[in-house]
Amino acid sequence: MASLRSFTLSFLLLSFSALSFFHASFAAGTIGVNYGRVANNLPTPAQVVSLLKSQGINRVKLYDTNSDVLKALANSAIDVVVALPNELLSSVAADQSFADTWVKANISEHFPQTKIEAIAVGNEVFVDPKNTTPFLVPAMKNVYKSLVKFNLSSIKISSPIALSALQNSYPSSAGSFKTELIGPAIKPMLDFLRQTGSYLMVNAYPFFAYAANSDVISLDYALLKENPGVVDSGNGLKYHSLLEAQLDAVHSAMSAVQYNDVKLVVTETGWPSLGDEAEIGAGEANAAAYNGNLVKRVLTGNGTPLRPQEPLDVYLFALFNENEKPGPTSERNYGLFYPNEKRVYDVPFTLEQVRDGQSMPVNKSSSPVPAVQSDGKVSTTSTAGQTWCVANGNAGAEKLQAGLDYACGEGGADCRPIQVGSACYSPSTVEAHASYAFNSYYQKKARGAGTCDFGGAAYVVTQQPGFGNCKFPTDGGA
Repeated sequence: MASLRSFTLSFLLLSFSALSFFHASFAAGTIGVNYGRVANNLPTPAQVVSLLKSQGINRVKLYDTNSDVLKALANSAIDVVVALPNELLSSVAADQSFADTWVKANISEHFPQTKIEAIAVGNEVFVDPKNTTPFLVPAMKNVYKSLVKFNLSSIKISSPIALSALQNSYPSSAGSFKTELIGPAIKPMLDFLRQTGSYLMVNAYPFFAYAANSDVISLDYALLKENPGVVDSGNGLKYHSLLEAQLDAVHSAMSAVQYNDVKLVVTETGWPSLGDEAEIGAGEANAAAYNGNLVKRVLTGNGTPLRPQEPLDVYLFALFNENEKPGPTSERNYGLFYPNEKRVYDVPFTLEQVRDGQSMPVNKSSSPVPAVQSDGKVSTTSTAGQTWCVANGNAGAEKLQAGLDYACGEGGADCRPIQVGSACYSPSTVEAHASYAFNSYYQKKARGAGTCDFGGAAYVVTQQPGFGNCKFPTDGGA
């Protein structure tokens, strides 16, 4: 067996700090919605809040700090992300007192009655034709100083970026930021996010990629439907949705500049229910499929293949069709609701709605699948309706070994099959042995919440794992 050590006093001491991850509950992602108001026929803010609550939507992102909207959201228990528009970036960056005044009037005036959890400083600034990029990070820093001044530092500061900030996005493992953005903007912004414990906001639209490349991108892949998947030639991970591939391209880009510890939140994504003739893929059925499958994926799945332990937090775009938005027809048809509050199509917003509606298809996208199986990695076989626990190879050997020792020791997992000469001994790697032990522990604990975590060293998959002739048990059986 791969360096299986006896349960020593030193590990017992470490276990006190490790208890939290041995018993941590698996956290699903969250769903919110963007509430844009570029229209002349929308319901009143009070009516909108009632609509949100009736649909079980408890997270909303705004594009300003409209006082009427923020007052309507007061005492609603809805988490709110507000925005400082691009037009104010230069003033906020140049003058701390301007930032103080803005925060006092637009944040302090409404918090905590309105649950403002974050401020989006600007929006897709790197593609702003007015060239506001130089003002972005200074503005973020000044807004943060103002929050600290008014005892509001629990509110996060970030800024949504578009995928156009990437130089490379395919394969996902080769993701990188545009060279000209890294020094002046990307690294300073990521450094600020790290220092303040915030996250990177990303706007990602598989629709645009599909519409421009429908000859090479599968529609099922873009809509999160069942599909054969695409293997990343750089790291062997298998993707079953274009969105996750896009997000992992951003993750790879952050890793390339040494900021792989910064979390990512999807602040915009959606699919239009109507478009111009040239907008391939736009349509009500596709919009319903994309948003519906995405909600189910977020609320019942793990993270992306590259970050399986980080739940997906997503804001759908958008709440309403907005009739005054410029541009192609699609721009006015991303809404989940018509202005009369009728649904454009049926989409669940909560886990209860997901369970009451159509069943969730087998989610393969959270399971790393090596391109080859001869390197000691764990392969998987699709089996609907069951779950297993496997090691997260990205957790590192030390964390895997600690979890392996716990599972085979105090945890009471059946580790006999991975002893020398037994059926599951080969390949003799920490990752392979940890996967078997973690799954044994998980099945022994009846797949209870928090029993497949091991401090981020393990995660749940919906495909039966195995290596060679060794198949992992289910419910304690073979």
